[in-house]
Amino acid sequence: MKKWILSLLLVFGLIVFTACGEDAASNGDSGDGESSLRIGLSVADLTLERWQHDRDIFVETAESLGAEVIVQSADGDETVQANQVENMLTQGIDVLVIIAHNSDSIGSVAAQAQAEGIPVIAYDRMINNAEIEAYISFDNVRVGEMQAEYLVEQVPTGNYFLMGGAPTDNNAHMFRQGQMNILEPLIESGDITIVGDQWADGWSADAALGIMENALTATNNEIDVVVASNDSTAGGAIEALAAQGLAGEVKISGQDADLAAVQRIVEGTQSMTVYKQIHLIASQAAELAVKIANGEEIEFDDRISNGTIEVPSILLTPISVNADNVIETVIEDGFHSFEDVYRNVPEEERPDYDGQ
Repeated sequence: MKKWILSLLLVFGLIVFTACGEDAASNGDSGDGESSLRIGLSVADLTLERWQHDRDIFVETAESLGAEVIVQSADGDETVQANQVENMLTQGIDVLVIIAHNSDSIGSVAAQAQAEGIPVIAYDRMINNAEIEAYISFDNVRVGEMQAEYLVEQVPTGNYFLMGGAPTDNNAHMFRQGQMNILEPLIESGDITIVGDQWADGWSADAALGIMENALTATNNEIDVVVASNDSTAGGAIEALAAQGLAGEVKISGQDADLAAVQRIVEGTQSMTVYKQIHLIASQAAELAVKIANGEEIEFDDRISNGTIEVPSILLTPISVNADNVIETVIEDGFHSFEDVYRNVPEEERPDYDGQ
């Protein structure tokens, strides 16, 4: 009798255990609360303000869609980034999103991921020489055009200095392409003279500072415009201009709408920046990663060559920002607050703003 009761209890326990296991599997859960979908996000350099925003929004969006995100930053070192990606491939990721430090060298590990069946998305910077799944960015040629268009409107004739970004970043070359689309006719007509052309390694403000100091010395301060490709290089150049009493006199572009840059714009030392709506690209990139991992159908805007294939691409529209529209763009969009942007401007000199 006791044996019969014991056997019955064992059978009942087995049924309960099996049912619980089936429930855990049907919920898509590993049993310990972890997400079933895992995304690897490799960031070129989280020391730059821009990429911190991207990371935070990307992770928040991905987690809201039920995914887990593994984030690693290479701190501006292409070898470190390659090693980090290789490490991510061993962590059971379902899709890999890369913000490349070097658009060319990262191609080898991107190809390795694809060969292992892990789809790769190039985020904001193209990954060259590899068969990747998708590319999401802004229209980077248009970014360069916006920079040059604004500067030419302000200074239609004069001496222009070209401050390029990191030569290893494919985007830097796209920005330059856009800039030259606008500048070349004016160079050919003689309205504009290019008095220097340098590229700042790693988009470094310190590198831009040194480049600008040398350029001012070489030209005896005869520079009217600096076509700077992002806010970090603009900041370095403005530091050199300030030392010569030229900050605010020389027109200068930027990009990314970093807080320090937007502050410089309302203070009058930087002319403009190009605002990329980070919440759009970061959230859409996270959604794209989840859809690709789940094998869902996706609508793309275009196909862009990376030297190996025509990569299915999603391109978002950038926004030109200057002192006249800073409130209706970066402030009303919630990217920066009114108080932060105008922190260094006396209250009596600030525009009216009710925060609505």
